[in-house]
Amino acid sequence: MRRLALLAASMLGLSALCGGASAAEDKTVNIYFWYDYVPAETIAEFEKQTGIKIVYDTFDSVDMLTTKALTGGSGYDLIMPGASLVGQYAKAGAIQKLGKAAIPNAAGLNPDIMAFLARQDPGNAYSIPYAYGTTGIMYNPATIAQRMKDAPVDSLDMIFKPEVAARFKDCGIAMVDSPEGVMSVALNYLGFDPFSTNEAELRKAGALLAAIKPYIRHFKSGSIMTELASGDLCLALGWSGDAIGANARAADSRNGIEVRYAVPREGTEIFFDVMTIPVDAPHPENAHALINFLLSPQVSARFTNATLYPNAVQAATPLVDKAVSDNPNIYFSKDILKRLFAAQPRDPKSLRTVTRLWTSFVTGTD
Repeated sequence: MRRLALLAASMLGLSALCGGASAAEDKTVNIYFWYDYVPAETIAEFEKQTGIKIVYDTFDSVDMLTTKALTGGSGYDLIMPGASLVGQYAKAGAIQKLGKAAIPNAAGLNPDIMAFLARQDPGNAYSIPYAYGTTGIMYNPATIAQRMKDAPVDSLDMIFKPEVAARFKDCGIAMVDSPEGVMSVALNYLGFDPFSTNEAELRKAGALLAAIKPYIRHFKSGSIMTELASGDLCLALGWSGDAIGANARAADSRNGIEVRYAVPREGTEIFFDVMTIPVDAPHPENAHALINFLLSPQVSARFTNATLYPNAVQAATPLVDKAVSDNPNIYFSKDILKRLFAAQPRDPKSLRTVTRLWTSFVTGTD
């Protein structure tokens, strides 16, 4: 019934939502994305070419997005969840299947990336990749070498082995506040299924994290990039784009600091930000037009050059700054891709366990 009601709302369009709308008002597309994820130049170009105005709202957390997506009636035409949420949204009837004929640029997407996404969205029916990245090791090579000349900078031993992490406590270690993401990386490091629901395995991963708690300075995801760039941190478990961004900021400030990033040799999570259309989107045709525009090579390359997160448009790669496109820790080789796993949704019981273990880890309480 809920799906039928949402489909009815979609048929009624903006006039049903607003009590009547002019043709001019219909030339809009309402998007709900991460902050600063569409460059201003791209917005201006799309609006000039199509006459469709982009109304851009931002969310601070995935929970905010999920609440609006599952409640319905948001008025958004295009939203950007993580790929692991697509199945949940589709099952709830919150998003609609894409009209592939209206997105011809999707034919140029990297088949390896699409294969990863198909594990969460069979047939790539509901979502289109916009950006992707990995969770890995961000570090200041000079500061690390001063404390450990043979530091295993391409290994999670840097973070997960207490005797190694202890070497870098004084120069600052941080970790992203991502319970499911970090837990999956920890489980994989221990040789378990990254998405294990086994209580004993989850607790072993929790114990692994608890053992390094004395050496972690903070879990402030939003400040890791700035602090690495300024030299206030020397090591972090974080997101690839933030590491590249930190290095760029340090270069701009000419402070002599370098920040590097490594995909852990043990393997790690690859995450995707994808574009989906709510089932009750008031302007689904405009949403399809925007998706197709964002997948054009020049526009996709502009996004990557601005945010330092790679995109899946193959023809965009030659247009991306060489420092980014030639970095195998950002644009992955097939060998690196084999070591990666895509995020998967957890069942409620194991999610509660993960949340409990993470809270204990972060707060230092039992």
